[in-house]
Amino acid sequence: MGRPRRQDDVVTLRPRQPPDDDAIRHLNDKAFGGPDESRLISALRNDGWAAIELVALERETVVGHLLLSKLAVTLGGRGLRALTLAPMAVAPDRQRQGIGRALVRDGLQAAREGGWQAVIVLGHPDFYSRFGFSAGKAALLEAPFRGSAFMALELEAGVLSGRGKVVYPPPFGLGG
Repeated sequence: MGRPRRQDDVVTLRPRQPPDDDAIRHLNDKAFGGPDESRLISALRNDGWAAIELVALERETVVGHLLLSKLAVTLGGRGLRALTLAPMAVAPDRQRQGIGRALVRDGLQAAREGGWQAVIVLGHPDFYSRFGFSAGKAALLEAPFRGSAFMALELEAGVLSGRGKVVYPPPFGLGG
């Protein structure tokens, strides 16, 4: 993920750099209708939970952002190298144009290359299932969430076999 990658004629993807932070905050505030996600992003970074962070640029403007954070997942008494995908934002006027899809694809590839074993997401099943996320893979995980929107993806085959527990980082405010 070291160099920008062209997604189409005008959008490039690359790792987040500190000078992007104001634009990322503005994008998330606009996309989510308030500051909650940008506060979460800042807390995850400041507390050392952020693992993979990408931006989508249209010329020099940030039009998309993805954050994958470290996540405590244990199965059978052993910890996994797991991430949670949250949040992801695309500028409202650029949604449904493949930017989110490209961010998730590149973020998951960076996770594979980084030796991460699993990724957990709470999101739209129709969107995330395209990447292999499954509510079935998450069903045996004790977590603050349940249902079809709580999904998991194995980056290492069989790693989520069996009962386990998910504990979100403190900035998520979900308790432990």
